[in-house]
Amino acid sequence: MEIVCRRGFDDSQRLAAAQIYDAAFGAKLSLAIADGGARKLILAESFDPARAITAECNGELAGLAGFDDGNGSLTSAITFTLLRRHLGLPRALRAVLILALFQRRRKQGELLMDGIAVAEQWRGKGVGGRLLDELAQHAADNGFNRVRLDVINTNPAAQRLYEKKGYVVATRASFRWLSRWLGFSGSATMILRLPE
Repeated sequence: MEIVCRRGFDDSQRLAAAQIYDAAFGAKLSLAIADGGARKLILAESFDPARAITAECNGELAGLAGFDDGNGSLTSAITFTLLRRHLGLPRALRAVLILALFQRRRKQGELLMDGIAVAEQWRGKGVGGRLLDELAQHAADNGFNRVRLDVINTNPAAQRLYEKKGYVVATRASFRWLSRWLGFSGSATMILRLPE
């Protein structure tokens, strides 16, 4: 099986990208946007393909890794206007407030990962590892000195993959009081330092 990685994706792949992303992050995003159909449409419409590395297997979109490079992120176009158009005013206001809780700020010299997701049928086949390698190469090629990501404590397999790729835990956060709503009680911020 050949894994072909590239920056971005075609407009014809927007819905497939949204479905892959939603399969990975839909439970968390459902706190803000409960309607799965609307959530996938919002993701598909808002994604910035220039802020993603994608992987294809057998001509099919197999996964994507979004990032924030200081000029935008994969999901930065999820705006109040877009939410209101799909959800109506009351649900859009609620969504904006909840999504604000998930916002992270990028630091100088840092490429911030904005989610990595692999389609279920391609998991365990090396797609996630290739996306991480390509993301690190993209960061190095564009003058960043580190890549940062966050991983939740209910996903130890992802943390092991990140560690295998050279990421180290920088900090840990605990939100036990939110675990009932979030579905996880903590996260680790991990950093990959790039050669200078």
